[in-house]
Amino acid sequence: MNNDLPMLGRGYYWQELTVGQRFQTFRRTITETDVINFVSVTGMLETIFIDATFEHGAMKGRPVPGALTYGLIEGLIMQGMVQGTGLALLEVNKKMLAPVVVGDTVWAEIEVTALRPTSKHNRAIVASRIDIKNQHGTDVITYTATRMLAGKPD
Repeated sequence: MNNDLPMLGRGYYWQELTVGQRFQTFRRTITETDVINFVSVTGMLETIFIDATFEHGAMKGRPVPGALTYGLIEGLIMQGMVQGTGLALLEVNKKMLAPVVVGDTVWAEIEVTALRPTSKHNRAIVASRIDIKNQHGTDVITYTATRMLAGKPD
């Protein structure tokens, strides 16, 4: 590997972030295949997720598990913000605000809310607020995440 070349897709070192800084992820349309694969691998074989004829649910359409929506956004954040610089996910607090159904397109806005360098190893604790929105701009999930990020190499 040539260390003189910039690394495509590298996440942010903590020194490159500031409190109040905002980002937006790419968008991702959730498919029936996404739901089936997710509920199969996790064991979330709840009727509302596996029975297309189930009519007693609280929403119209094929519901998407909140954990799947959250996981897809975390994947987009991984690829664009913390790839290679994220050291640990320390805390997450989520609130589900609106349903997501198959065919919805989700994306997120991220705001850095706190930044605290640690006392050793060139690391920092970075807190952020993440608002997941659907294709209509409606907030569907909001959460806070606290992560440990690496610092710039010496």
